[in-house]
Amino acid sequence: MTIKTAQRMVGVVGFGIDRVAREADDSAGRWPVLRLENLDTDLPLPPEAVPATAAALATPKANSWLPFTGDDDLRAGVSGLLARRCGHVYDPATEIVITSGGTEAALDCLLATVDPGDEVILTDPTYAGLVNRVRLAGGVPHFVPYRVVNGEWRLDRDALAAAVSPHTTVMLLMSPSMPSGAVLDASDWREVARLCREHDLLLIYDGAMEMVLFDQRPLLHPVRELGMTERTLVIGSLSKEFRMIGWRVGWAAGPRALIEAVGWAHVYNTTTPVGIARAGATAVLRGDHAHVAECVAELQRRRDLICAIDLPFIRPAGGWSLLLDVTALGRDPVEISRALLRDGAIAATPMTGWGADVAARHVRFVYSAEPLQRLRTLPERLAAAGLR
Repeated sequence: MTIKTAQRMVGVVGFGIDRVAREADDSAGRWPVLRLENLDTDLPLPPEAVPATAAALATPKANSWLPFTGDDDLRAGVSGLLARRCGHVYDPATEIVITSGGTEAALDCLLATVDPGDEVILTDPTYAGLVNRVRLAGGVPHFVPYRVVNGEWRLDRDALAAAVSPHTTVMLLMSPSMPSGAVLDASDWREVARLCREHDLLLIYDGAMEMVLFDQRPLLHPVRELGMTERTLVIGSLSKEFRMIGWRVGWAAGPRALIEAVGWAHVYNTTTPVGIARAGATAVLRGDHAHVAECVAELQRRRDLICAIDLPFIRPAGGWSLLLDVTALGRDPVEISRALLRDGAIAATPMTGWGADVAARHVRFVYSAEPLQRLRTLPERLAAAGLR
């Protein structure tokens, strides 16, 4: 008997994170393992998150299917957040859908807008979860490289323009981007907008980390670019800059006609957002967001500590992780990942499948879950793994 696998599954591979995490759980050695493989965090939750969630647990709304696309208060909270960040007011009733996390929003947006064979432009590197959701939707990922300039990531704008073909329908971009921490600058966004207008492309913008910006960089939102309000779907989430991973609250916002289709993809994907998360999410969106800046400052301190090590780390402009170019050291990323865990008790993930040739050179170090005190042991651990 031959069991058929759908063609869309070709190329869909694992993150690598799960393998590294399992091996880290089983590791015993000289040091306790530094958990640098995943985007969990030791940073504090927003102050409203737990009290508001706990107070609402026994209410009917916390255990309801309805409304399928998110209750009015939560959608209004998202609308207010987006208005402050991008200058456009999205109608909570018709232009916002609440999803079970930002990655569900990404899949919903792709399912609603991508036909089999459509090309979707992404950066190299980029989050493997986005790459494989393009494939699940039947799309074909087309990677545009980031280049390292003066120790930081820069988008290759010439390659971006050259990547657009008659089959291209969507750009799927994240800033700050995972796993690199690359941030698109004003010239990058102008070029993205120009190409979208000229070639009638849709932009799906993943803004899940958009306020995790270092060195006092400003938030530059693509919706502010000429003609982009009507051709952009904005994805957001409470999981990263708000650190509410377990609440699974995300959203998609955009023009009414597109969001209606995204909403149906959501309904027939998960039916409803997470009911017990609604009240806490709404309270946080309406609360004081000073905690975001405090956590960003701590993440920047951790970034600076790691980047001070004399190894080819590429300095991120934002986000929760950075990349080490192990190919520049004449080493193989998979082999180095294993050596880091075996000899240095460092759990770090090779970037196979997180893009194309650029990603494949690197191992990722996530600095969101380990405090400075433990990160200060990195030089000794790296030396034990043969990297110093």
